[in-house]
Amino acid sequence: MTLTSEIKSFAAGHGGAKAVIEYVGKRGARIVLVGEDGEWSDQFAQDTGVAREACEHAGVQVENEWERELLEQMRPSNDLWRSMARRSMAR
Repeated sequence: MTLTSEIKSFAAGHGGAKAVIEYVGKRGARIVLVGEDGEWSDQFAQDTGVAREACEHAGVQVENEWERELLEQMRPSNDLWRSMARRSMAR
């Protein structure tokens, strides 16, 4: 499955989606997808240009930054809360 098809599949499964692209150094770019239903996922691309192009081809709007409304729309899963708690306890 290609990056574009994975983004398109996520958006289709969650009533649409928006994306925020974050530069993560040598790793490339992280694409955080937020579905209209509040579910979220992330994908990685080799750079921000590839990430923007994949989102464009998938028909997913890219936000320039984390807007309050987008953050409030996200619903973290219980598994995420548990994993975050384990990480902070391990420090």
